[in-house]
Parts: sequence; C-alpha cells; structure tokens
Amino acid sequence: MNPKKHNYSLMTLVLFWCGLVILMSMYITIPLTSVFVQSFHISSTKAAWIGSSFSLSYALGCLLYGPFSDRYGRKIFLVASMFMLAIVTIVITLVDGFYGLIALRGLQGLVAAAFVPVSLVYSGEMFPSHKKLTAIGFISSGLLMAGIAGQVFSGFINEYLGWHAIFWILGIVYVLTTILVIRYLPKDEILRPKESIFLKYKQMTKLLTNFRLLLVFSITFMLLLTLVGMYTILGDYLSSDSFGLTNQEIQYVRIVGIVGMLFSPFVGKISKKVGAAIVLRFGLLIATASLFALSVIHSLPLIVFLSVVIVAGISLASPVLISFISQQAGNSGGSAISFNAFILFLGASTGPILASNLLKTEQYFFSFRVLGFIFLIGLVSSCFLRSKVTSTNEFAERGKY
Repeated sequence: MNPKKHNYSLMTLVLFWCGLVILMSMYITIPLTSVFVQSFHISSTKAAWIGSSFSLSYALGCLLYGPFSDRYGRKIFLVASMFMLAIVTIVITLVDGFYGLIALRGLQGLVAAAFVPVSLVYSGEMFPSHKKLTAIGFISSGLLMAGIAGQVFSGFINEYLGWHAIFWILGIVYVLTTILVIRYLPKDEILRPKESIFLKYKQMTKLLTNFRLLLVFSITFMLLLTLVGMYTILGDYLSSDSFGLTNQEIQYVRIVGIVGMLFSPFVGKISKKVGAAIVLRFGLLIATASLFALSVIHSLPLIVFLSVVIVAGISLASPVLISFISQQAGNSGGSAISFNAFILFLGASTGPILASNLLKTEQYFFSFRVLGFIFLIGLVSSCFLRSKVTSTNEFAERGKY
C-alpha cells in the first residue's frame, strides 16, 4: 500500500499522546495503595487489585480487538474505545465501594485495550516506510512514559484534591482526546478481506508452537512486571525510616525516571548500526545489573540514578521485541502483536501483586534481588534469539492481522 499524503508529524504526536494518557490509567493507583487501605479498611494486598483489575482486563482486551479491527477498520475502534473510556472513567468518580471500584476499573481496562494492538498496526498501514519506525518508537515511548506520568499525576492530584478528582480530570482529558482522534487521525480506507474472525483467533493459538516467539513473549511479560514492581517497592522503600521521603519527594524521583524513556524513539537507528539482538541484550543487561545494584546501595542519588538506568534498559528492549515478533511470526505478525500486548499487560497486572507480597517480608534488598533474578532470566532467554532484522521497520510490512 502507498499511503496518502497526510500530516504524519501531527499523526505521530496524536498517537503518542493517546498512548500516554490511556496507559496512565493503569498506573494511577500505584501511589494510592495506602489511601485505599485507609479508605476501604482493607489490606495492601487487596488494594493492589484495584490496579491489577485494570491491567488484567486490559491484557484480555488486547486479544479481542485486533481481529475485529481487521474486519471493520482501525480508526473506528480507536475512537469508540476512547469515548467509552471517558464515560467509564467519569462514572468511577461516583463509586465509594471497594468492589464497585474493582469492577469499574476492570471495565475501564477492557475498553482501553483497543489502543496498543490497533495503533501499532494502524501506524504500519498509514505511514510511509521511512516514517513508520519513528511513529512506532513514539508510541512505545508514550506507553512507557505513562508508567511514570500516571504515578506522578495521581500523586499530586490526590494530595491536593483527593483520589476521586484523579478520575474526573482523566475523564475530561479522554473526552478532549477523542476529539483529537476524530479530527486528526485519517480514516484507514483499506480494502479488507472478509475472513472469519474465528479464524484470526485460531491463528493466535498457533503462535504458541513457535519456540522463539515464546521466548519473546516471556521477556515481554517481565518488562512491565518489573517496571511496576520496581516502582511499587521503591516508593515504599523511600518512604521508610531509611530515607523518610515525603510523597511529593517520591514523585520527583519518579519524574526523573522519564529521562530513561528518551531512548525509545531512537532504538531503530541504534539497531541499524549495531543490530537488534545486541540492543535487546544490552537493555536487559543494564536493567538486570541495576536491579541487583539497588539491593546493596544505600545512597539516595545512586538509587535515583539506577532507577533511571532500569527504565532506560526497558525502553531499549521494548521496541526491539516488535522486530523479533515481526520476523518470527511472518504473515501472522498482527496476531502476534495482539498476543504480545496481552502478555505485556498481564505482566503489568502481576507486578503490583508480586510487589505487595514481597513487601510483606519487609526486606527491600531481597525484593530488588527477586526482580533482578526475573530480569536475569529474560537476559538469558534473549541469548537464544537471533534476528536478521535490524529495526522495527519490518513490523510495518508484516504487521497485518
């Protein structure tokens, strides 16, 4: 397909913004664990389910939308999910019960799930070859940046306006973002084959027979699990007697982590020079080493620096995994991307649960070592991957559902 002439810079900016604000909803409850514990008189483990219900539903939703968008179009799902997300987010402000909040957070995750798999394939279809890599890199940056931006946003708003205001403001943001999507993302006017949707789901099951794809999925699972788990444990550690940081000071630590995400848009260019496999292993290596270093270092400046390095390692690894999926999945690349998104956010739902259980030990250094061992497994797994592609450009050519 030869894409029509569009304002691709503006389209890239809108997609980046969508990824950022949609995924913020996944992380906004991480700094609010103690707030929910006090408000609903529950344990911290139960409170973690307020975040996990969103990410688990989001993960399941990633499996649903890809085949349907292949049949009916990409933009319609981007618009519909954003509009429904705005409604559900505003309804959450009316809830005062724990189980009601769990249910609505699950629904919120389900309607938000259209963005990741659909936007990646939308970029592959709508952008010219020399701009696809940049678009995918910026989308990845937005998704990763949301992990920190969501925590910082909710921390500040809760401190001054309370946790209900977080959802009010996000709901308004989603309404405005829906207008942006309608106005500035062109419709994907593509002739689509009328294949059975059930056949598309059947293709996903065949992906599980590919050993190298299973390795990629396992590494993907570890990325957000470790990112969410690390920040959950780090927040508790920095507020403990060892450092005694206030909530606002912890927010500043999280803000600094955004620096580590600035590498993601440039991963493609780096991969062209040194190879995708090397970039992936280097990202996993520095993240693994930094997690183990966190378990022995007591200096606050070094802890902040290491958290940035961990985020940088994840930012390097995340886009590269798309190129491996594209190479290994062939014509089923789109289905593989959907399944990969499912695995990614399944990891995000597991992160706070794992972190809450690790925090029960009251051994912060041990908790960081556990996360380090998880990433070490990912690093070892990456050694079995071989790639002939050197950038995520190939995703755009193969990434059709």
